[in-house]
Parts: sequence; C-alpha cells; structure tokens
Amino acid sequence: MTSVDLAMLATVVGSIVVFGGAAVLALGWAFRNGQFENFQQGSLSIFGPDEPVGEPTDAFPGMTEPDRRSETN
Repeated sequence: MTSVDLAMLATVVGSIVVFGGAAVLALGWAFRNGQFENFQQGSLSIFGPDEPVGEPTDAFPGMTEPDRRSETN
C-alpha cells in the first residue's frame, strides 16, 4: 500500500468514527431529554384545524370527491 492509500484509508475510517460517535452522542442526548417518550403526541403535531386527523385533504387533478375517498379506504 502506498502512502496515498493509507491516507485515504485513515480518512475514511476517521470519518466513520467521527460520524458514528456523533450519532451515539445525539441518541444519548435524545434519550436523556425524553425525545422518545411520547410518539403519539409527536405524530399528531403535524395536523391542525385546516387538516384534521384522519380526513384526507389532498386534491389531485381530474379526480372527483367520491373517487378520492374510495381510494383512501
């Protein structure tokens, strides 16, 4: 192996270690701060009064109202 190959290998392995360590630290922070305690509340946070839970509000060109409801069931 040449010195260029070793430098490239060291860069790749070093990057894997750094990004892996950052991922472990981020997950540790999330567990300590309770980010994984209530998934239901987080999943409903994207809905609002203009788009209630369980009611599709997407509209596609050329589709009528009954057609749209029959495809979601």
